[in-house]
Amino acid sequence: MSNNRVSRRQFLGYTLTGVGGFMAAGMLMPMIRFAVDPVLQAGGTSDFVLTDQRVDDLTAEPVRVDFAFEQVDAWYTSEVTNSAWVFKEGDKIIALSPVCKHLGCTVNWAGDPEEPHQFFCPCHAGRYEKNGQNVAGTPPLGPLDEYETQVQDGFIAIGAPRANTLV
Repeated sequence: MSNNRVSRRQFLGYTLTGVGGFMAAGMLMPMIRFAVDPVLQAGGTSDFVLTDQRVDDLTAEPVRVDFAFEQVDAWYTSEVTNSAWVFKEGDKIIALSPVCKHLGCTVNWAGDPEEPHQFFCPCHAGRYEKNGQNVAGTPPLGPLDEYETQVQDGFIAIGAPRANTLV
C-alpha cells in the first residue's frame, strides 16, 4: 500500500470533477452529433418522386395524381402522401398543387358545375383557371403552385413545388 494518502478534500474534488465532466459530456455529445450528422448523411438521392401515371395516358384534361415519398425530420422518418393535378399543354407536362392559396383547402378540377373548366375550392368558393391563375373576385390571393416534372421510363416524376410560371 502506498503512503500517498488522499485527503477527504482531494477525494471530494476528484469526485466532483469526474461527475461534472461526465455531465458536460452528456450535454455536449447530442449537440455535436446534431451538428455533424447532416454532413455524414449519404447524398445523391433524387428530388423527384416517380408516380404511376403514364405520360401516354395524359390529355389536356387535368387528372389527379397521388404520390408518396419519405420525409426525414432530424432522426424521424415518415411517409408523406401528396397529390397533384397533371395535364398536357401541347408537348409540355404541367403539374399543379391542389392546395388553395386562401386557406389551404384542396381544390378540385370541374368541382363547380357552373364553371366546369376551372379548379374549384369548396371551402369558400374559390376558383382558379386551368393554368392555376386565381380568378379575380374570388377568395384566393395568388395562383396555385406548380410542381417540377420529369419523364422517367414513360412515367411522370414530380419534383419540388415552386411559384407558378404559367401565369
